[in-house]
Amino acid sequence: MASLNKVLLIGNLTRNPELRQLKTGSNVANMRMAISEKYKSKDGRDVETVCYVDVEAWSKLADICGQYLTKGSPVMVEGMLKMDEWEKDGKKQSKLLVRASSVEFLGKANKAESGPDQGEPRKKPDADEEIETPF
Repeated sequence: MASLNKVLLIGNLTRNPELRQLKTGSNVANMRMAISEKYKSKDGRDVETVCYVDVEAWSKLADICGQYLTKGSPVMVEGMLKMDEWEKDGKKQSKLLVRASSVEFLGKANKAESGPDQGEPRKKPDADEEIETPF
């Protein structure tokens, strides 16, 4: 039986990416997106609903997200669903998240627009730049 695990989301980050390095040396960026939907109800009222989704990016993609994205950044994320499971206080916990294979920046760079010492503008990664992912 065939299967497919692919997700494509467009939304805004609800907080700055949290970048950390694991003991293995790999970097991971944890982010949260808000994806909103607007529609009219049967009685003609405007309604907006928001879905919040956790996203993780790895390796070079994590570094780039941590460097260029901030709270409110509009992004398009492509990836796959992943079930994260752990135990807390003897109880099993789980949550569904998206493991990003690519992140496209849809707005302006929000973080420091200049390089660290020279005051030169930072260069965004090229759209065709190869980004490694762990899968």
